[in-house]
Amino acid sequence: MQVSDLSSINQQVLIASFVLSFLFGLIAQRTHFCTMGAVSDIVNIGDWQRMRQWACAAGVAMLGFGLLAYLGKIDPSKTLYASPRIAWLSAIVGGAMFGFGMVLASGCGSKTLVRIGGGSLKSLVVFVVMGIAAFATLKGITAVVRVATVDTFAINSGASSALSMPASSLFGLKIGAAQMLAAALVGCGLVVWALLSKDFRSFDNLFAGIGIGLVITLMWWASGSLGFVAEHPETLEAAYIGTNSGRAEALSFVAPVAYTVDWLMFFSDKSKVLTLGIASVFGVIAGSAVMAVATKSFRWEGFGGTEDVANHLGGAVLMGIGGVTAMGCTVGQGLSGISTLSTMSFIAVAAILGGSVLGFKYQIWRLEKMV
Repeated sequence: MQVSDLSSINQQVLIASFVLSFLFGLIAQRTHFCTMGAVSDIVNIGDWQRMRQWACAAGVAMLGFGLLAYLGKIDPSKTLYASPRIAWLSAIVGGAMFGFGMVLASGCGSKTLVRIGGGSLKSLVVFVVMGIAAFATLKGITAVVRVATVDTFAINSGASSALSMPASSLFGLKIGAAQMLAAALVGCGLVVWALLSKDFRSFDNLFAGIGIGLVITLMWWASGSLGFVAEHPETLEAAYIGTNSGRAEALSFVAPVAYTVDWLMFFSDKSKVLTLGIASVFGVIAGSAVMAVATKSFRWEGFGGTEDVANHLGGAVLMGIGGVTAMGCTVGQGLSGISTLSTMSFIAVAAILGGSVLGFKYQIWRLEKMV
């Protein structure tokens, strides 16, 4: 392979990531797919339909990732979430911060992008502030605090921490077969649970669950197969082209937002290049905008007052810091991470859900105090 071939591969990865994230934005706008909204429905009105959307999407993504691993299209040990080190406190603290923050900011990272596409100027402010807070937690002042505190607490399993490892050890299966077996058990369980509800079996719910699950699967293929180079012509080592981490990635919307803000601010700096994550940010906004215009739901939206501004700014900061600390958001750790059966992803998602419940309880307390 020649160096010139890398440019073509990089371009293909960027196009694929934009198209797939465009579909994500389109589906999310059309079906109101939203993790925070799912928790809100449960807490406030006892409705589980949007949570079933999320579970179905996670299950489909697990099955898709497992199939890619079984077919040898992706190496589960080379993904962003594959690590023997389980930073459990980072997942818990960061996840809880993110969950609480997304309630204050009216949505998680992906919902912020979808709302921007629908005309929300509030979400545009959240986007910028979250990006700055996330970048500071990647490389700035809060990164120093993160590394010196919560990141020091971890469990080293000595091998991949994915839930597929017990299947590999017990049955002597190769990693791809073990991943497929574990994904079939957990993923099918989630999909079946979602489908058990008669009310769930509507076009919008199925479109959200299956469609977004397939988008996550294809993003894994784009980064882990299409963008994979067995021998980089310069380093002579295996490489994943077009990703910020240098490993296989799928969708995530905290660190990529930070990289997007950085890319926009230093556009003339030739070292700042488009990546899969940055392309996906623009793709989600574009897909949401197209669907919003097509369905005549596009509306300009501003802040309702000083307290509204304060809540969104505080939420954006918490999401930026928390999302990086937990290594992902409701999509990054939630759908993408969980699809690999990463133990840390399950911990982070539980913390995010717990933090969001606390966020809703806080909002209810505030409303009752005002009455």
